[in-house]
Amino acid sequence: MDVGLKRELEAKVHAGERLTREDGIALYESDDLAWLGGLAHEVRTRKNGDVVHFNVNRHLNMTNVCTASCAYCSFQRKPGEKDAYTMRIEEAVRLAKAMENENLTELHIVNGLHPTLPWRYYPRSLRELKKALPNVSLKAFTATEIHHFETISGLSASEILDELIDAGLESLTGGGAEIFDWEVRQYIVDHATHWEDWSRIHRLAHEKGLKTPSTMLYGHIEEPRHRVDHVLRLRELQDETGGFQVFIPLRYQHDFVDMKDGKVRNRLQARTTMATGAEALKVFAVSRLLFDNVPHVKCFWVMHGLQTTQLALQHGADDMDGSVVEYKITHDADNYGTPNKLTRDDLLELIRDAGFRPVERNTRYEAIREYPGPDPERRESPQPMRV
Repeated sequence: MDVGLKRELEAKVHAGERLTREDGIALYESDDLAWLGGLAHEVRTRKNGDVVHFNVNRHLNMTNVCTASCAYCSFQRKPGEKDAYTMRIEEAVRLAKAMENENLTELHIVNGLHPTLPWRYYPRSLRELKKALPNVSLKAFTATEIHHFETISGLSASEILDELIDAGLESLTGGGAEIFDWEVRQYIVDHATHWEDWSRIHRLAHEKGLKTPSTMLYGHIEEPRHRVDHVLRLRELQDETGGFQVFIPLRYQHDFVDMKDGKVRNRLQARTTMATGAEALKVFAVSRLLFDNVPHVKCFWVMHGLQTTQLALQHGADDMDGSVVEYKITHDADNYGTPNKLTRDDLLELIRDAGFRPVERNTRYEAIREYPGPDPERRESPQPMRV
């Protein structure tokens, strides 16, 4: 990068000035990861100090049966296919209740687009889960699922959200975003929910008082300019609604052969390589710098590995997600080596080991409990990068 441009970008960041599309592309063209990380860490520290947020949550995928066959997805199954499943609501409640003694605070629910499940299954599942776990927040359904519910119910998204909120919904999930630019999206997505409907549904959710996450699937066939475009669309919507709490870059995963049926479902991997750790850190840094009006950036440890996640905390991220428990959407694909679950103590150790102070949060990013950071009396105790 030209030294003059580098100094110009530094000055903008130091002054808190908004970066442009051209600035974002220039940042991706820089190979100076330490410089990018330092700038992103400055912004992250300005917004969140030395805190790393986490929660104790459980992911529930109540069905993997899906009408779509997205090119990157290894989770979906067709009706009658081996390993296709749909939980009875009672089974979902049983799995959720199993973590009750661990002071669970959130259920994160994402499903396939099931062709025959009736609309009533979904609000009823929330009501039963809320009845069984009244103090647990329900973060459920992607905008793609809400769009699907419109199709199967004949109701509008507004009516659907009202009923789900009445049943206990506290937040949508951020999925279904992938990459918004049609130049890429037409090759990776096999469902009808694109930017227009995704943004429409999150806008409605924000109008109804919900706070939601936003995501981006990176590291497949997209280019840096598509990532920049994606973030700037979200930034513009955030200017309008203020309803996004967090941005979550999701690392695209290759599909290793499913030993249960011998199939590789990922149709992209013959022409893609997964993002390296360095590329992941660049994505976190540039995203933090561009997305100036979102409070938090999360590194979902399941998709990045524990060490890269710790490093991401020095490159703009301030959230590690949570305990997770059986995240089938990724683990059905990659056999990547991350565990199914981290305990509260595991998360505390990882955050302190990275040099930060852990804060347990709820779904709305309200602090539940603050914990001591690394012991400053220990010589080997890690400390966050100084800014």
